[in-house]
Amino acid sequence: MNMPTRTAKISRATNETQIELTLDLDGSGTSQIATGIGFLDHLLTSLSRHARFDLLLDCRGDLHVDDHHTAEDSGIVIGQAIDKALGNRTGIARFGYAYAPLDEALARAVIDLSGRPGAWVELPLQRESLGGLSCENIPHVLSSMATAARATLHVDLIRGTNDHHIAESAFKAVALALKMAVTQTGSDIVPSTKGTL
Repeated sequence: MNMPTRTAKISRATNETQIELTLDLDGSGTSQIATGIGFLDHLLTSLSRHARFDLLLDCRGDLHVDDHHTAEDSGIVIGQAIDKALGNRTGIARFGYAYAPLDEALARAVIDLSGRPGAWVELPLQRESLGGLSCENIPHVLSSMATAARATLHVDLIRGTNDHHIAESAFKAVALALKMAVTQTGSDIVPSTKGTL
């Protein structure tokens, strides 16, 4: 049985950011990320690699103001692309969960591609910023992505002391949970008692 192509292209232009994005849910994990924020590029590259999504993202943001709009809008367009690529969500696993360690840090992510947006991301980061990305924006990227993807996402830190490790382990856990949730099961039904997601 030929499975439908699960790709999406998103263009977003506001007074704060101009973004072009291409996503393939059934890729090999290749990416080309350019946001102007080094650590955000690093986290999104990790998300792409471990979810096995092919992701091209070019964001020109108002970094002369600060990093918030670039970080938030990058999360939004990735979420929009996931939602678009999933279509009506027929035949997906729907649920995904994962643990990801990085040295002393261990993060957990649980996702439901439920059609109901919500995110609870608890990462006790201590530094003000990492590689040009405000630490307060690290959970915000994940929350923005989940909301735009119409997904329920829970992310928490089990242990960890190094902020770089904590952030990266969280993004890796989300990537692995997403990889599981978008898996095509071969079913021709929407995985919901409602009949729709």
